Amino acid sequence: MSDVAEQNNNDSTRQLVQRFHAATTAIREQVRGTIVGQDEVVDNLLITLFVGGHCLITGMPGTAKTLLVHTLATALGLTFKRIQFTPDLMPTDITGTDMVEENQSTGKREWRFIPGPVFTNVLLADEINRTPPKTQAALLEAMQEKTVTVRGINHKLSKPFFVLATQNPIELEGTYPLPEAQLDRFLFNVLLDYLSAEEEVKVIERFTKSVDMPHVRACTNAEEIVEFQALVRQVPISDSLSRYAVDIIRATRPSDPVAPDIIKKYVNFGSSIRATMNLVLAAKARALMEGRYHVTADDLKKLAPPILRHRVLPNYFAESDGITVDQILADMLDSLPAPTGSE
Repeated sequence: MSDVAEQNNNDSTRQLVQRFHAATTAIREQVRGTIVGQDEVVDNLLITLFVGGHCLITGMPGTAKTLLVHTLATALGLTFKRIQFTPDLMPTDITGTDMVEENQSTGKREWRFIPGPVFTNVLLADEINRTPPKTQAALLEAMQEKTVTVRGINHKLSKPFFVLATQNPIELEGTYPLPEAQLDRFLFNVLLDYLSAEEEVKVIERFTKSVDMPHVRACTNAEEIVEFQALVRQVPISDSLSRYAVDIIRATRPSDPVAPDIIKKYVNFGSSIRATMNLVLAAKARALMEGRYHVTADDLKKLAPPILRHRVLPNYFAESDGITVDQILADMLDSLPAPTGSE
């Protein structure tokens, strides 16, 4: 009887894997119909979704950050809301608030909770670093616990829930750097760079011939995505690669024996164990998206920069020598030998 149950379970998993590959292929095609280039960014956003994380997108104004998130949410078949972060935004503008209303049937005044825009599947926190830290922190509970507490009452958010926050480079006027505690809640910090000349020509051809936006079709739904998230966690990773992931994160800490010289010279603080868990989960999602059923060293190495660039704090010497976080991470990753036979 157990053999029959195991066979049924294997068949169910096999069908779910096939549906996962079909859905991710369709989602990519739908997004490419609107967004030109940025394929790696789209894949990182999908990985974020499939591991139940959140993503920070950093880019200059006019690089289609908002359009990208809106298009992806539509292709995923999820509910979508957008918050434009401004200096005068209040925490209750995000979470919602309780209001006193008169009950028409009893004539008594009662409290009624008015949900804020955080009650959705995909929340676009647009220009999150243009609002003060107090309002930025209003997202912390929602991002970590998937709940909102108002007047002592706990309200659960629907599944799946993930925040895609855009921010302009902090050197721009009127921006507030995100607190370290909030940064650590983001799985990725993805850089949205300018397009190539050929891609910009495609943008002009696509968006100056008609006022109508390209139609985007929903390729999956909330219930299926929750199943995909459980599927990703079933992807195996070897003990040697688990150790490699641990070594990558520990190498970002200047006081650790594994840390290379460039980390000891240019870094004040490294990453926590949350980064290790995020790295392994993201590698599992990447492997499955590429049609593999096991994690490789390349998965870990490829995903380390977007996972670590907002978790590694450079020191004064890095700034004075003009050394960026990405340069530090690239040198660090090159100095760490990958396990043999792990490609």
